[in-house]
Amino acid sequence: MTLVKWSNPSKGLTKTNEFFPPMESFFKKFFNDDLSLKDQAGFVPSVNVTENEHSYSIEASAPGFEKKDFNVRMEDGVLTISAEHRAEQKTEEEKFVRKEFNYGSFSRSFNLADLVDEEKIDARYENGILKVKLPKNEKAKAKRAKHIAIG
Repeated sequence: MTLVKWSNPSKGLTKTNEFFPPMESFFKKFFNDDLSLKDQAGFVPSVNVTENEHSYSIEASAPGFEKKDFNVRMEDGVLTISAEHRAEQKTEEEKFVRKEFNYGSFSRSFNLADLVDEEKIDARYENGILKVKLPKNEKAKAKRAKHIAIG
């Protein structure tokens, strides 16, 4: 099978006029790319999941949030981390007023089954990172890794 790089067949066929630039570039220049850069509707934080002998740790990168924005809950063996963020910026210049609302929310779930001691879960938010420590229960500590030979 041969891989061929796809190229847009219509690329190069569109004519640009120096006096009437395409509308997209007009709006980008006018708004200084702010409208396209501020779209946070699809924000999902990156996470690091680590394990040691006694616990699991989850770190979620969520700068700009506050501690009160988060909801961490454990239900039926599933840990769910969610947050909702609301920010407003207002800029006033001479006769021009611009308001920008930034709403964002996310939800991440992790299936932990019977691996953690739910009563000892600890969560902290510091410097834009939500850190959740999940101590293992005795059942999870008893499990040993098994090496599987590849035949």
